[in-house]
Order: sequence, then structure tokens, then C-alpha cells
Amino acid sequence: MTSFLFLLALATLLAHVATAIQVYRGVRSIRALRDLPPLAGPLPRVSIIIPARNEDRNLEEALRSILALDYDNLEIDVVDDRSTDRTGEILDRMAAADPRLRIVHVRELPPGWLGKNHALWLGAAKATGEFLLFTDADVIMAPSTLRQAVGAMVADRLDHLTAAPEIARPSVLFEMFIGAFSLFFTLFTRPWKVRDPESPSHVGIGAFNLVRASAYRAAGGHQAIAMRPDDDLKLGKLIKKKGFRQEFVFGLGALRVEWYASVRELIQGLMKNAFSGVDYRVWVVAVSTVMQLLTLVWPFLALFLTSGATRWLNLATVLVLLALCWINAPLAGVRRWHGLGFPLATLLFLYILWRAMLLTLWRDGIDWRGTHYPLAELRANKI
Repeated sequence: MTSFLFLLALATLLAHVATAIQVYRGVRSIRALRDLPPLAGPLPRVSIIIPARNEDRNLEEALRSILALDYDNLEIDVVDDRSTDRTGEILDRMAAADPRLRIVHVRELPPGWLGKNHALWLGAAKATGEFLLFTDADVIMAPSTLRQAVGAMVADRLDHLTAAPEIARPSVLFEMFIGAFSLFFTLFTRPWKVRDPESPSHVGIGAFNLVRASAYRAAGGHQAIAMRPDDDLKLGKLIKKKGFRQEFVFGLGALRVEWYASVRELIQGLMKNAFSGVDYRVWVVAVSTVMQLLTLVWPFLALFLTSGATRWLNLATVLVLLALCWINAPLAGVRRWHGLGFPLATLLFLYILWRAMLLTLWRDGIDWRGTHYPLAELRANKI
């Protein structure tokens, strides 16, 4: 047993060192949206498409930031997806005051669609812009954000630009989870590789997916991912698979979003797509759980439960993990000390993953925004 723990500690340390080097180099190569030069001269038309369901808490502030964008050639399509709160009322009032706002009220959801994906598809169908910006109804944008993003699209001949927003931090535990979740996302997507046409790496973030309209339609649009709860990431995959050019940028200082107001709300919100991220495969959840417990949680426990060289190796692993969290903090938009809660945040992530899987299997699908979606239909939408 002692030799096994020693070998585990050694292998874990070597793996984390290699990972830290890769992440360090990768993160350093990612540009920040706020540092991109704004587009000068004629502005190509941009259609901003926003799905909204029961968003009255943050909707008006978000829309006012979009209306204040330093971009003249703009249309804004907001799709009210069967809201039961004041969302529709707020949208109609704001549209009456500003003709750039075009509102669509969805009363019934057609079969074969998730509500958000259907709303995005509806908005894209009526859009006239050369570029389509898919964003959420709670995203606050700095005035120059769109001009800078379109500038990068034009200058670098990109077909898709996506950005990670700054996320509000309502509690310490929430911030620790965001830091850990962002690191997992980084390791899963390798966002610095998405601009490499030879790499299969792809990414998409719901807060800011700016897509060339011709590329969006050639890739099949949201109709091709009609039953994917992870629609933002899969939109990126669709575009990359078709051979279009993609880039990921940091959105700190340009984009801000609440995401969820509490840890409890976060857990409930991730129930819809945590299991979909592994394509509803139980064995992937089981294997990844074992790997995360052994390589991300055990090294912290091993500081108290082992001795000698094994303890020293685990101490080195813990320091490397904390360094990884430090390196990745700008991508997550969290303070660098969040890594101190990394093992707790990892356990919370595993709890969400297992709860999402078990509930999805028990209910034979997911319940999202007032609608039940059968598991067989969700699994059938593969890309």
C-alpha cells in the first residue's frame, strides 16, 4: 500500500507539472477583449440575439448596456421564451422607447426543441446582420465591447469569436467553485488551441458568441443542436467542424454577468447540462470521479494521512495545483487566492455532476424552464 501511494503521488505530480506548463503557456497567449483595437471606418451590420425567460431581475440593466454600445449599425432581437414574470412587460416598454429593439413573444414551444435554442434560432432567422451576436439576458457590456470584437473578426478574418465574462461573486464558496469550474473548463476545452485549424479543440460561451452569419448558416445553426442543453459549447463545435476560424478571448473589463445569485441557485441551474457535457455517458462520470478524487482531492488529504517521501510529493502536488488555480484565475475572473478552497470546490462539482446524472436517469430526462425533455431525445442530438 505504501509503494502504491508513493507511485500515485509521483505520477500525479508529474502529470500536474506537465499540465501547469501547458496551461501557463496557453493562458499567456490568449488575448483580452478590452485590449483589442476597435474597428475604425464603416461598421458592418450586427444582429444581437437575446433569449429571455423570466429574466426580470437583470434584464433592464443588461439591455440598457447593449443600447449604449458604441456601435451604430445594429439591430437587437429579444425573444421572450414563454416568460411568466414581468419579462414581457419590460421588453414591450423598452421597445416602445427604442426602435432598435425588436421583440418576439413565444407562447408555445414546438416539439423537438429546447426553449433557449428555439429562441436563438428564431432570432437568427429574422436577423439581417453580417455578424450575429448571441448573448444572454443578464450580460452587461462595456460601450466599446462590440466595436472591439467586430474589429478582431474583420482584422483576423474570424468566423467565430467567443469571450469569457467576468462573473459576479455573491459568496466565497461561489467564487471558489467558479475558479475550480473554470479550471476544469480550461483543461477540457484548451481554449488557446481553438484558433489552430489543425486542432479539434473548440469552445463557445453563451454570454458572448459572435458569429459570421454565413458561417452560422453553413454550420446548420441552432437547428442542428436543437436538443443540446450545452448549446453554446456545441455551437462552437459545429463551427469548428465545418473548418471555420475561431478564437477565444478574455472578457474581463468588457463583459459582466451575474450567472447565478447563490450556490443553491447555481446547483439547480447546472442540473440541466452537467450530464450533457459528457454526452449522457455514465461510465465517463464514474471514471472522471475516480480520477478527480485521486488526483485533485487526495493530495490535500495525503498531507495528513501519509508520511516521508510520499507526503513531500503530495505537498509538491498541492503547490502545483494552487499554482494552476493562480494561473487560471484571469480566465475565471476570480481572485487568485480562490485555490485554497480547490478540494472543497472539486467535491461540490462532483456532487453536482452525480446529482445531475441520477436525476436525469430517474426522471428519464431533464426539467428546464417549465418543460420536460425526454432523455432519448436529448441523447439522439449528437454532433
